[in-house]
Amino acid sequence: MPDRSAAPRASVAQLVAAARAGRPRAVARLISLVEDGAPELREVAAALAPHTGGARVVGLTGAPGVGKSTTTSALVGALRSRGERVGVLAVDPSSPFTGGAILGDRVRMQEHALDEGVFIRSMSSRGELGGLAAATPQAVRILDAAGCDTVLVETVGVGQAEVAIASLADTTVVLTAPGMGDAIQAVKAGVLEIADVFVVNKADRDGADAAARDLRGMLALARREPHEWRPPVLRCVASTGDGLDELVESLDKHRAHLAEHGELTRRRAARAAAEVRAIAMAQLSRRLDELAPEASATALAERVVAGELDPYAAADTLVHTVTGD
Repeated sequence: MPDRSAAPRASVAQLVAAARAGRPRAVARLISLVEDGAPELREVAAALAPHTGGARVVGLTGAPGVGKSTTTSALVGALRSRGERVGVLAVDPSSPFTGGAILGDRVRMQEHALDEGVFIRSMSSRGELGGLAAATPQAVRILDAAGCDTVLVETVGVGQAEVAIASLADTTVVLTAPGMGDAIQAVKAGVLEIADVFVVNKADRDGADAAARDLRGMLALARREPHEWRPPVLRCVASTGDGLDELVESLDKHRAHLAEHGELTRRRAARAAAEVRAIAMAQLSRRLDELAPEASATALAERVVAGELDPYAAADTLVHTVTGD
């Protein structure tokens, strides 16, 4: 038998060409390169850049148990029914001890597993805060370049601080459900501000009317200019598809609103700026590790504990090591 380990690996250009042709294995391989921080990462980014910007990015967030995965799966079906190619990035929490993740969202979306117009990738958060993985922005670019019309990003579902999705998505959908606490608990500041669409899922349960009413009441308190988007509050039963048409219609309306008012370009520019800063910070962090090994940081920390240095002076010393200033 031939030695498969000795077989030549596809070049980045070949992988990008295959991904552009819609080959799932090539897409998966590119995402793996991004997740692993492979040496080819810069080449991948450069090859993808001319082919991005066409996909709509929709984020779905909310507390655990509100039905994010079920809603995502139902949205995939609705978008596929009108001929769209759909990419799904489902971020799962990782263990703080092993770094591993169950990646169970792929199990919940098995009905789309054989559909060639759907690409589903579960990603471990790998300890990142904010509900996303560090590799998620680049993974979105890959699916965009691969010809997906819509990319759905389902966040971890860690709670009220999970607002990072707003910096990545064109449209952010915040899901809640009856019995998840009162209105104030459900929509504390960050989550209330990032939502472009609210969905009360599991609306066949008692309390759905009250949950929707409370959300509308909270939104009525927010001051908005006449031209600003007003997030709708929808009711949905994702498991049966009830209310799904209204959700898809709201996503379309929001995209049209963004395009009409120039907000889509502004959001994407802000997204790119955040991505550039994150990459620059990662490079600085690696540079710091190279020039100021842990022993140096530990020695400074010991001096802080002993009262010989304050934390700011210790940090200045580390920064000087890197910049020379």
